[in-house]
Amino acid sequence: MTLASEEFAEQVAPLRPGLLLHCYRMLGSSHDAEDAVQETLLRGWRGVDRFEGRSSLRTWLYSVATNVCLREIERRGRRLVPVDLSPAYDPADGIGPPLTETAWLGPLPDAGLAWGSAPAEAVYEQREGVELAFIAALQHLPPLQRAVLVLRDVLAFSAIETAEILDTTVASVTSALARARGSVRAVLPDRSQQEVLREVGDDAVRATVAALIAAWERCDVDGVVALLAEDVEFSMPPYAEWYRGRAAVATFLASLPLAPGRRWRVEPASANGQPALVFRTWDERVGAFLGHGLTVLTFGAGGVTGFTSFLDPAYAP
Repeated sequence: MTLASEEFAEQVAPLRPGLLLHCYRMLGSSHDAEDAVQETLLRGWRGVDRFEGRSSLRTWLYSVATNVCLREIERRGRRLVPVDLSPAYDPADGIGPPLTETAWLGPLPDAGLAWGSAPAEAVYEQREGVELAFIAALQHLPPLQRAVLVLRDVLAFSAIETAEILDTTVASVTSALARARGSVRAVLPDRSQQEVLREVGDDAVRATVAALIAAWERCDVDGVVALLAEDVEFSMPPYAEWYRGRAAVATFLASLPLAPGRRWRVEPASANGQPALVFRTWDERVGAFLGHGLTVLTFGAGGVTGFTSFLDPAYAP
């Protein structure tokens, strides 16, 4: 039975948040994911008269979305993080110009997202499926493997459904999934960020975030560094430079972002299912704090192990 066009908007509304998460996992950019969802729904609307109900509406739309994303990946290539480009930098060398033409991995702000429970057959829970480490790992997979892993292990589509979505065979899906799982396991941390955060506890996480905000706003380098793990990694796309270890991060902070004369306002947030910070910096010309970027925090043994700052005012509205 053909789905009437007037029913389409009502029926797809509950599916839209999941489609956004799916497209983000595939593309590594919330901006590109939004565009992909819009294209998916437009294609779905135009093709609704051809939808014959041979699969569920959900499966059909995920098929459309996956193919939209695969075409975008083919056009743009994979998204990068600074650690993909070089070893850690020496902060004494300064920083070069931002690499604005590079396709950087971007964050997924949690504002407005509704987290549901993952399907029982899923390998990854919903928040695990958008953690920065997981999204970065997906970017290293060939497009077909990326799609198969997301469809099977995050969304829990069956091998038959996945083969139909990708217009391939069950054998091909099974082979691609095995290779993808091996590649992802080789680069993911031993424990997901969700496991670590549960172990640390909500109160301790909130206390660390509050202390980090207070230290940053008073430009207290020692106060910030004391909250970081010894092997912390600090990066700030679109700059290629990234630093490893407390000493290197302290030198960089003292020389630029927390140098005397800088003024900051920082607010707690969440992104990629992880604690985050929204940064605004004082602009003397306009006499106001203006958006600077969004930092996603990764926790581990000894404190904050990842300080990933996305320097884009769009993330600090």
